[in-house]
Formats: sequence, C-alpha cells, structure tokens
Amino acid sequence: MASGSEGSRRPRGPCAWCVSAVKWIPVIFIVTIIVWSYYAYVIQLCSLTVTDNVERVLYLIGYHILFAVFMWAYWQTIFTEIGRVPSKFKMPRAELERLEQAESEEAQRQILERFAQDLPITNRTVTGAIRYCEKCQHVKPDRAHHCSVCGECVLKMDHHCPWVNNCVAFTNYKFFILFLGYALLYCLFIAFTTLSYFISFWKGDLQGIGRFHILFLFFIAVMFAVSLVSLFCYHCYLVLRNRSTLEAFRAPIFRTVADKDGFSLGKYNNFQEVFGDNKKTWFLPIFTSLGDGLVFPVRAQHQPSSYNSMGSTQTSLGDGVTFPQRCVDEDTDTLLGTRQRWVEEAELDSPPFSSHHSALLTASHGTRAQDPASV
Repeated sequence: MASGSEGSRRPRGPCAWCVSAVKWIPVIFIVTIIVWSYYAYVIQLCSLTVTDNVERVLYLIGYHILFAVFMWAYWQTIFTEIGRVPSKFKMPRAELERLEQAESEEAQRQILERFAQDLPITNRTVTGAIRYCEKCQHVKPDRAHHCSVCGECVLKMDHHCPWVNNCVAFTNYKFFILFLGYALLYCLFIAFTTLSYFISFWKGDLQGIGRFHILFLFFIAVMFAVSLVSLFCYHCYLVLRNRSTLEAFRAPIFRTVADKDGFSLGKYNNFQEVFGDNKKTWFLPIFTSLGDGLVFPVRAQHQPSSYNSMGSTQTSLGDGVTFPQRCVDEDTDTLLGTRQRWVEEAELDSPPFSSHHSALLTASHGTRAQDPASV
C-alpha cells in the first residue's frame, strides 16, 4: 500500500507542537460528548431509570453493539496513516535543477512530460500540463492533492476533516463513511429509545437529577442525527459516482477534457472500489479498498493508450509490464450499468476487480494481442 511512503517528516519546533495540540481540540470535544453520552445512557437511563429488565437488557445490547462499531470506525479514521506519494514520482536533483532553470513554461512542460512519460497518470492541469507540486517537488498521481494542513500531497484526497484531525483520503475513506453511518445509527438509536422518557420528563413523571441527563441526551442525539444525515447521504452519493469532494467541486481534467464521471465504472463497481469485493467485510472498519491509491480505472476515452496494428489498447507502467485497462463498452452498456468489459493482452475474461492489486499488474509476455472489437 502506498501509505507506507518514503515521505519525509518536517522538523518540529515548540510552535509546531502547540499547533498540533490545538488541532486535537475538535477530537477531544467529540470524545468528551461520546463519553458523557455513554454515562447518561448506560447509568442514568438503563441502570437508574428503566424499570423493565427485558427492556433494559435489549437497550444495553443494542447500544453497546452500535457503540463498539462506531468507536472502531472513528478510531480507524483518526489514526490510519494517509497515503503518501512514492519516491518514483519525485523529481531527481538534476531534473529539478533543469526545471527551475527553464526559461519558459513550455520548456518546463517538456521536462515534466519527459519525466512523467513512464508514470501511470492520466490527470492534467487546466492547461493540459503534467500536475506538479512545487512544495513537495514531485509529479502528482491521479486524484492526489496537496493538503495545506498536513503539509504534503495525499493520495486520492477527499478533504481534511478537523473532527478527526486527519485527511480523509484513499487509506481511510471507507472508515470515514462507516464512521458517519454508525454515528448516525448511534444517534438515532439513542433518540428513539429515550423518546418515551423524554415525554415523561415533560409530563413531570421523571424525578431526580438523572432526568436532566436524559433530556440533554435526547436533544444532542437529535441534533447530531440531523447534521449527520445530510453529510452521510452526500458521501454515499459520491461513492456511487466515484468522486471525491474535491472532484465534485472541480472536475478532474484528463488529456482531452474535464469529466466529473471520468473514474465512474457503474454504481456497484464504484461501491466495490471503496468497500472491496468481499461482502463479509463491507461494513467492518478494516481496509478492503481496491487498488493502491496510485492507479485508478478510468473510462475508455481517458485511458493513456498506445495502439498496435491489431487495435488493442495497452498502457505501460514503464517497467515492461502491461497494465490491463477496464473499458466501458458504451454501445451496449450505460455508465451506471454493472456489465463491464476488460481488455487485456492475454486474457479477456479476467474479473473486473481483484482483491489483490498485484493481480492487476500480471501480464503474459510473448502472446498475441487480442482485438477489443472481437470481444
């Protein structure tokens, strides 16, 4: 996985440590609310207020299941390392000096084109040039962006979230989605199970200081549920469209045109790209996303291709290995359909996604290329 990068850490001084500490304040705030909600629900509601034993047991079992998966997903979102750009995208010293001494933008463009000709990239700038990060001094992989908060480029960056003090990106995007989903279920469960006791409070049937915990617990659960539902639904929409938040606001630019749906392979395949191809692990906060965060399947018209006399489409990674591209046959399939076709040098029946990204880099040498028109 590209998260184990060769990215260098910047030296930190006292001011940098103070800034880092301040960044944890939103996380501490959320954790404090969660800890208080646990006390209010388990102790004040279930232990001291609920009188029916069956109701108490059911409430406690349901609550602790949701609490466990919710906190698991939150932990994973916070502490999963971001995906960093590998060293092969970094400009060598000699090329970097030539780039800095170039007298024109066209000269700089040619230097970047030569350096990036063997890199698996399809995205471009508005002017059609190679995307280059001057701060990190490397070519940006597809869907990677520089995060000003993290101070480095991040693979498939979605956004930087202060509530998790981390970039939401390729390595933890699944965890972030699950965190939003389980947080919403957690709040809804609390709201529905405390509703009757909230009504009893207004009727004057509840006594003791614990009733105020139940009152505020209900209000806070409803408040967070309202804010979470829109955010969760929006990110579900992005998953099904195979877009990041950044790409939703500014469409990725390919060699020919900007296309918001350039990475979309159909709703089900887009979902698999984030959650994996094993249904048993879809809703568990463990990493199952497909790929390495560097190379992403794209629509056929955006593929960096070289065409041979047989009409087959091949993409080289620069090491003699042919990367099989996933093509959408738009004559028979819609963008959101599930029936896709793969064009590969030796095999035409390989599965759309593999649970091991290394399988995508397997090629048969010395075999006759297949004509995609004969598929």
